Amino acid sequence: MSSVPVATARVPSVSEDTLAPAARVPWYVWSTVAAVTSAMIGGHWDISWHMSIGRDTFWTPAHMAIYACGVLAGISCGYLILATTFGHDAGARHASVEMWGFRGPLGAFIAAWGGVAMITSAPFDNWWHNAYGLDVKILSPPHALLISGVLAVQLGTLILILGAMNRAEGRQRDRLEWLFLYVGGMIIIQLGILTVENTWRTVMHTAQFYKVVALAMPLPLAGISAASRHRWASTVVMGVYSLFWAGMLWILPLFPATPKLGPVYHNVTHFIPMPFPLLLIVPAVALDLVRPRIVSWTKWLKGVAGGAVFLLSFVAAQWPFADFLMTPAARNRVFGTHYFPYSDPAGILYDPFRFHSHETRREFWIGMAVALVISIVATRIGLAWGDWMQRIRR
Repeated sequence: MSSVPVATARVPSVSEDTLAPAARVPWYVWSTVAAVTSAMIGGHWDISWHMSIGRDTFWTPAHMAIYACGVLAGISCGYLILATTFGHDAGARHASVEMWGFRGPLGAFIAAWGGVAMITSAPFDNWWHNAYGLDVKILSPPHALLISGVLAVQLGTLILILGAMNRAEGRQRDRLEWLFLYVGGMIIIQLGILTVENTWRTVMHTAQFYKVVALAMPLPLAGISAASRHRWASTVVMGVYSLFWAGMLWILPLFPATPKLGPVYHNVTHFIPMPFPLLLIVPAVALDLVRPRIVSWTKWLKGVAGGAVFLLSFVAAQWPFADFLMTPAARNRVFGTHYFPYSDPAGILYDPFRFHSHETRREFWIGMAVALVISIVATRIGLAWGDWMQRIRR
């Protein structure tokens, strides 16, 4: 595969490129964005299905929504690669890289691989459940393959948009930039799903909780914001995460569901959603307010400032909010702390409205210092990733 072109490479702008006439967003971009959205809807829905019904069959609507992502990404990006390789569009070939004799945008190759990985995981997942049980944790081997495929589709879509966005001007760039930030929000949602078992409200007063968040969130947020010219890039990304996550919390319980596996500890009559979103919108706004003031700083100073602002503002918002989530005032459809999976022995083996921690005071403060270091290093890596993304043209 050829090296990734940098900003100095002469690639036709979108105004010159026949791939995107009249400032239109290319069809394959819409297709991959739809694929990413379908995966996130299906992912939330599938976890809710497990908490409300149990895994009764492979052919659930939630599973179909997830695997539609692989099908859409595989077909659209595969077609794009073949059309670029065997077609006669000079603009398309200029805006492409070569791999194994094929040509196409870098993001198309990544997303196409992700689609293949997702489709491959489907029979593997069905066999795994038949062999080892109907309900398992999120990170089983077939789920790990599926998740890697989803992440590849998301990153491929992000880079596919970047290639067009960094060549574009005017309204074309603005439209692509909004889609770029939207897909960034989808990546944050995916990371939220992967870490949800370690970010439940009962551990929100532990250093371990903040270490998990610092490990997962600052890197993509810093990278996506650095690659965008938007003044409120971080806020838009976390706004997408917050609205989507809260929307699933409010919509899913409107539909009926009955457990089909045992043991049943709760009489569930509707879909049980995942918990209220983390208040990541607060550090996102703080970062957008700070960014213009540190624009002339070195990369490491930006990393230190960004990482510290992220963690400190998140602690300042989430810590008291966690206290609120433990009160009766949060046990309603808005905040959803009264929802429990049918298999959750809440009130029998543990108290769901009490913080759980085995950390001593010393361990807590050492853990918070580690979380700060993680946040700073992750932010610095994210800034480097963002600089690389700014140079993508193909």
